Amino acid sequence: MTDLATLSARALAKAIRDKHLSSVEATKAAIERLRACHELTNCLIALEADEALSAAKAADAAIASARATGPLAGVPLAHKDMFDRQGKIASWGAKIRPDKPAAADATAIARFKAAGALQIATLHLAEFAYGPTGHNYVLGHARNPWDPTRITGGSSAGTAAAVAYGAIPAGLGSDTGGSLRLPAACCGVTSIKPTWGRISRAGAMPLAPALDTVGVIARHVEDLALTLGVLAGPDPRDPAASSVPVPDYVARLSDPVAGVRVGVDETVIAEAHPQVQRMVFDVTDILVKLGLTRAPCRFSDWQTLDHLVQLVQLPDASSAHSVFLRTRPTDYGPQVRARAEVGHFISAVDHLTALRARGLILKRTLEETFRDVDIAVLPILADPLPTIAELDVRDGPQVQAAMGRVVKYTRSINYLGLPTLTLPIPRSGGLPNGVQLIGRPYAEALLLAIGHAYQREVPPEIARPLKM
Repeated sequence: MTDLATLSARALAKAIRDKHLSSVEATKAAIERLRACHELTNCLIALEADEALSAAKAADAAIASARATGPLAGVPLAHKDMFDRQGKIASWGAKIRPDKPAAADATAIARFKAAGALQIATLHLAEFAYGPTGHNYVLGHARNPWDPTRITGGSSAGTAAAVAYGAIPAGLGSDTGGSLRLPAACCGVTSIKPTWGRISRAGAMPLAPALDTVGVIARHVEDLALTLGVLAGPDPRDPAASSVPVPDYVARLSDPVAGVRVGVDETVIAEAHPQVQRMVFDVTDILVKLGLTRAPCRFSDWQTLDHLVQLVQLPDASSAHSVFLRTRPTDYGPQVRARAEVGHFISAVDHLTALRARGLILKRTLEETFRDVDIAVLPILADPLPTIAELDVRDGPQVQAAMGRVVKYTRSINYLGLPTLTLPIPRSGGLPNGVQLIGRPYAEALLLAIGHAYQREVPPEIARPLKM
């Protein structure tokens, strides 16, 4: 058997199903890797070893009696601690949390259970998922498994660190302004932020519901395809959950990518650090090698997009926190409290104008930016991987500018609601980073096929501290 840390969830499920490996063996190994990862990265909130091993024994029994049919039967996973689980209280990465256990599982958790997956731990996140760097002034900061002095990205910090380390093959995260893509890029793995509404958010902690998107971080693109197929689809518990039919994403991984037109907006990319620009063009060259065609494209006014998304997000988030900000202000970490307060100073007129403009701006983007291309490529981080100390700005006067630089290339895509795939750069022995491929609404199958082809040229890696 190959080193379990390197296996995809899909391969692990097959090994368990074919009885080359038991779920108990896979779960014990994952628990030990999570413990080691936590010592290095602070990735864990709670390790549920006893419950996990009991569930693994039950999974093995179901497989032995041919009662287990789910595509993830017996596979140990762990998730960002912002999803309801029946009988448990999610931490939300904060001192403030639900006052009683959840009555039902979040839809994403329930669908993973129905697919046979086990949850063995809850994972680190920025406080209230409101931070793009992995800093958390309540739980302690997350650390990058490639270099513990560097940021993990946020807010899905623990998921990205655990996946990159090889502790788990995949895990849930969320993305309101970059919270799947940033940690995936910082930790050198991949993620799918699907079209807004593609996955139900029922039972997930809300941050800014007009933008919140549930998605997955994984090392292998094939696992993004598998898990998206499990999670996507309508849900009466979330009125925004889309009823657009869900394709067989795994079957579509082998779709041809030759001739797909990849758009490059050199003007927007030029606002990134020169080293990041080179990374984007290196990835684009690999895509061209795979048969894609490079073409120019243009996002008409990136700065306006960034302004509009803030007019949506900041009041939306402040509204969700308004009661606690009045009654328990000292229970917030300094950075989240400072950011949550800002939204109270944005007028309802500006907020509603930005919401109303959303459809028009999306239509214009599809007609202009995507007129002659099928996908677009942009950076994720504007700069090479920062250190934790460099971005430890707490609630100082530079917090908005510092956070704005981190999410410069991500939060505007949330305003548009478009699907986005994170791809890690070829590291060549250096620190990780990533780029994002952006598609039209519900173009996840195309993005995943491109990512699957890309991983033949840039295979997934297991993160261990580099000798710098």
